[in-house]
Amino acid sequence: MDAKKPYVIVVIVQLIYTGMFVVSKAAFDHGMNTYVFIFYRQAAASLLLLPIALLLERKNVRSLSPMLLLKLFFLALIGITFSLNLYNVSMKFTSATVASAATNAMPVITFCFALLLKMEVVKLRSSSGIAKLAGVSLCLAGVFAIAFYAGPALSPVNHHRAFAASHHAPASTSSAPSSRMTWVKGTFLMVLANMAFSLWIVLQGRLLKEYPNKMLVTVTQCAFSAAQSFVVAVAAERDFSKWSLRLDISLLAVLYTGFVVTGVTYYLQAWCVELKGPVFLAVWTPLCFVFTVFCSSFFLGEIIHLGSIVGGILLVGGLYSVLWGKSKEAKIASCGKVNAVDDDDNGHHKPQEEEPTTASIVEQV
Repeated sequence: MDAKKPYVIVVIVQLIYTGMFVVSKAAFDHGMNTYVFIFYRQAAASLLLLPIALLLERKNVRSLSPMLLLKLFFLALIGITFSLNLYNVSMKFTSATVASAATNAMPVITFCFALLLKMEVVKLRSSSGIAKLAGVSLCLAGVFAIAFYAGPALSPVNHHRAFAASHHAPASTSSAPSSRMTWVKGTFLMVLANMAFSLWIVLQGRLLKEYPNKMLVTVTQCAFSAAQSFVVAVAAERDFSKWSLRLDISLLAVLYTGFVVTGVTYYLQAWCVELKGPVFLAVWTPLCFVFTVFCSSFFLGEIIHLGSIVGGILLVGGLYSVLWGKSKEAKIASCGKVNAVDDDDNGHHKPQEEEPTTASIVEQV
């Protein structure tokens, strides 16, 4: 039974993320302001994580220097506040299915940033290098397919939506995009949000080498993002009567994303990565896309177009192509280290070890 636990846990993680896409989209369809939603989400997550951090890391709080706090502030601004706000606006313009499909591009975008920052290399004459470039190309093709190719509509699984939008919700929050240009704009805003999040992953990887306390880094950024999101929400929605939470899907979305996604999922992901490695978690990401296609159709009544499915498949192909290239490089590197140890044991000069690349950072997404 213990051998099956990681597989059960990773499926639960993908189901939780599916729920996040569906309930968030449902809340937006009911007219909830996306900026206010992010503030409530981050505030709920901070209320959950702050007591835990104070209990477990109380002695280490003083180790947070002013310069480190400044770095964490800007990391939170880029990777959480900016990224999540942009992501939710783009989901309002598109669909939960597109949002789920786009997550498959994050490891590929992270790899591109790592390449630009010279933290990653591509050997064009090797099979691993070709696989990485093919993955980037497939991801680009997937994005353009989602943005510009609609294709025939697929009939919803359930015509009676469980999360039906209220009749007084604004027309702009309807699950169907108001125009094709709105859909295209939403798709590229989602790509921009993923780019910001991927840049955050790379920069956070560097910061964790400087200060490896993951709990304090996570909680501090969460608290900073809650404060930043409050400022953004006040600027975007000054009518505080629209900030009220009622006993409907909006409250469920805030509690679910703040407590379940931030609290439960992050712990389960860390457990899976520690037990089976980051690649194991990454290769299961497309399962969330499959679940979201079904659930968004069943619960939201979304009309899914063939272009979204084709684009999602291309993004999944790009993800697996990059992961295969990374895994091939890891095997070659491990064989090289074994040979180097053998040579050293036989009295030969041991070559200097290369600095580790950002493979683990890319695969953790």
